[in-house]
Amino acid sequence: MLSVYVDLGLGLVLSFLLLSLLVSGLNEAFVRLLAIRSKFLWAYLRDTMDGSDAEGRSWLPARARDVFGALPFARDARPVHSDQPAPVETAELPVSETKAEDVMTKLLYERVREIDHPKTGRTSIADIPPGRFAGAMMEMAAADPGSVDGLLEKLRTMGSPLHGHLKGVWESAQRDLDRFRQGVETWFDAEMQRLSMLYRRYVKWVVAVLGLLVTLLFTMDGLEYAKTLLRDNAFRASVAAVAEAGPDAYTELKTRCEQSDPVPCITDTLSQPALVKVFDHAIVSLSIPEEGDPAIHWNGATWWDRLTTPSHWPGYLLTYVALLFGAPFWWDLFRRITGIRSRR
Repeated sequence: MLSVYVDLGLGLVLSFLLLSLLVSGLNEAFVRLLAIRSKFLWAYLRDTMDGSDAEGRSWLPARARDVFGALPFARDARPVHSDQPAPVETAELPVSETKAEDVMTKLLYERVREIDHPKTGRTSIADIPPGRFAGAMMEMAAADPGSVDGLLEKLRTMGSPLHGHLKGVWESAQRDLDRFRQGVETWFDAEMQRLSMLYRRYVKWVVAVLGLLVTLLFTMDGLEYAKTLLRDNAFRASVAAVAEAGPDAYTELKTRCEQSDPVPCITDTLSQPALVKVFDHAIVSLSIPEEGDPAIHWNGATWWDRLTTPSHWPGYLLTYVALLFGAPFWWDLFRRITGIRSRR
């Protein structure tokens, strides 16, 4: 009896793992296609180093709808890509009190563009190592005759939000350049961690939407699938009983295969486990015959009837909630059940 529950749990975990991986793959494809990580990073950098845009709006959107709506399509905060190496000398900051448009962001890109990938259009940098950022700040400070104090003064006259952060680090370092560099590196690392947490919070909304779409498109009824697993296990047990007890245990097989030859029926049933059958309810299904090429079938009418059947809705809800846990959770659970050890 214990093996039945183990098979049931393993089957459910594996199905949720596969669907969660599909959701994660769709989300990753969406993020990479629209370069959201890179745009998110440079929107934060523009807010931190140069402040709001000419209209007084923050570059980094405040809501998830803006991050995955306006940011990918309407407000690209990334600098223009350049395949030239960083200049030997850093350009001087403007002296006037009027804010130069995105001058600090452009200067930062000049110092880090060696890590940019070759492409046309805008930069694809989605991660700046804290050490590289601190080095860029030191290079900017070295370009000014007054070193760090001169850099801070010009940042103040420009109205850059970066002035307050660097001034605090400079005072904490007691005006020591080496400690200042380490302090900038530590500060930027903490900022990147905070930004990553903010980004993951926004991504959860996208994963929730994708999880709902995957559940509905595959019409994955978790409760029905659990029942199918139990029936599949019982059928396999009946096949084993026929082999051991002879014709007296033929009742279950006869019920399922009464319309066809038992041997091909048993072979076909055992070769199609419940995990394969459950995906046959998707709006588009794939069949692989014994001979010939695989075929794709449109199941629009059947899918709609199944989707609008209220008895399946509790199972859909179960599947949707399971997908919200994410692929790492189900992989860890699958690893614990099967005894697979992770390599570190």
